[in-house]
Amino acid sequence: MSFRIHVESPADAVEEAFFRIQRERMAEVPILNPALNVEAVDFQRWQGHWLGIVVTPWCMSLLLLPGSAESWISTGDNKRRFVKFPAGDFAFLGSVEAEFGEYQSCPLFSPMGQFASQAEAIMTARASMIALLTDPAAAREAAALPPPGQPSLSRRRFLAMR
Repeated sequence: MSFRIHVESPADAVEEAFFRIQRERMAEVPILNPALNVEAVDFQRWQGHWLGIVVTPWCMSLLLLPGSAESWISTGDNKRRFVKFPAGDFAFLGSVEAEFGEYQSCPLFSPMGQFASQAEAIMTARASMIALLTDPAAAREAAALPPPGQPSLSRRRFLAMR
């Protein structure tokens, strides 16, 4: 499978492709959430490639697109590979779309009926990205209580004390 290297963020091409998919393949599918639109969320460089989330009326998925030829691992269409993130190993499935070429996706939600609005879906996507890129042990350590006699800087503890 040949792939394109994305020097700049592929977010616009991702939106273009998923709008087309919605029009051509998903138009009559009953699971579409009418409160949602296609939106590429928080595409960023990650280990030389592009990582982001696509929100659609039918699913929310992590996407990984090639940002360099040296470290990109092609999977082939509909082939799976595991990618290691700070939060753990996640299964990605290889695919190709005309607008941006080869990519790999990891589904987060499908169908999307639990989301009441686009804003809610985007907030969930952003929280998912933060969780993916955060080491759970480091997060637990950061949330640990301060030594006795020292005030806590945690907002949650502050609000619980009120």
